Amino acid sequence: MTDLRFGVVGLGARSRLAQHAHKPGEGSRIVAVCDPVEKQQLAARADYPGATSYGDHRELLDLQLDGVFVTTPDDLHEEPAIEFLRAGIAVFVEKPLAITTSGCDRVLQAAYESGARLYVGHNMRHMPVVLTMRELIAAGAIGEVKAIWCRHFVGHGGDFYFKDWHADRRRTTSLLLQKGAHDIDVMHWLAGGYTTRANALGGLVVYGGIDDRMDRSEQRFAEFVSNDNWPPLSQTGMAPVMDVEDLSMANLLLDNGVYLTYQQCHFTPDYWRNYTVIGTQGRLENFGDAPGGVVKVWNSKRSDYRADADEEVVIPAAAGGHAGADPRLVAEFVRFVRDGGATLTSPTAARAAVAAGYAATTSLRSNGTPIDVPPLDATLTKYFDNGQTRA
Repeated sequence: MTDLRFGVVGLGARSRLAQHAHKPGEGSRIVAVCDPVEKQQLAARADYPGATSYGDHRELLDLQLDGVFVTTPDDLHEEPAIEFLRAGIAVFVEKPLAITTSGCDRVLQAAYESGARLYVGHNMRHMPVVLTMRELIAAGAIGEVKAIWCRHFVGHGGDFYFKDWHADRRRTTSLLLQKGAHDIDVMHWLAGGYTTRANALGGLVVYGGIDDRMDRSEQRFAEFVSNDNWPPLSQTGMAPVMDVEDLSMANLLLDNGVYLTYQQCHFTPDYWRNYTVIGTQGRLENFGDAPGGVVKVWNSKRSDYRADADEEVVIPAAAGGHAGADPRLVAEFVRFVRDGGATLTSPTAARAAVAAGYAATTSLRSNGTPIDVPPLDATLTKYFDNGQTRA
């Protein structure tokens, strides 16, 4: 089997995903890497011996690549994705698909017009905790889903999101969109619907009080992340531009009548997600979101709180980043590039997650005014729901 030839554009922390596609002689390899920062290029060349390096993604357009991983900062997803798609190159775009709803629609339109395959890196659809909850719901453990609540404790938020480009709303819109796109997509998937209306509140309530700032554009991610940075107000070297919220709370109404609540905090001591899914015949909740944690189900009787749930499922172990999700995600993309077919991830779902986050952010910055989500063009919906093939 001839190796598929892939490129990687944007060589920051998330670009390490592409290592799962570098299997020379086994079906795929990384042959080109791209980043404007020389330090990033040097590190990538060590990871991919023989790969050529570039400073501008346009230099990859004529390399006869089979696919490309776009793992740039969020505001640089849209244009490179469109250019590669128009060149007939399959594209893996790290989530979020774009930082605006209209940006997502432009990428989807380019994929539709070119026929090139588009894949969005919503790796949580491959995480064991999410798959465990989805299987329980599909088996009828809690009846018909009516509400989902997600609390996201982003314990590493000060290091991960307030010391570089993530803190600048021009580059992310908000962390309610940037970080929340994962959880909104998961809740949409578990609930079987997409957001039509959102309202939200939030603010920059902790990190905005820190005056110590530093430009880290030439640093690599590992150079400024440490668990020793505690408590939150002891942080130093924050981003020069810091105008996104570190606390946000959103309410979402789906097209099938299900209600969602999403809460995100970037200054907690712990880092994990807690989902509660409530149905017509019970509820389930995860305690821990990594292997070894559990999903508990209460569905047999009324009671006060009881730790002895009616069913308890241990979250299974899996090798690889994000509880085994990253290698599964990349394997699915490589298979999709070669063979097409169905995938757990979905470009329309990725658009729906961004659209919900964008509407919620607009509401948050408008004193909680409810905001309606514009529907996706029916032609695009049909195309992507049909596996990116025309009927």
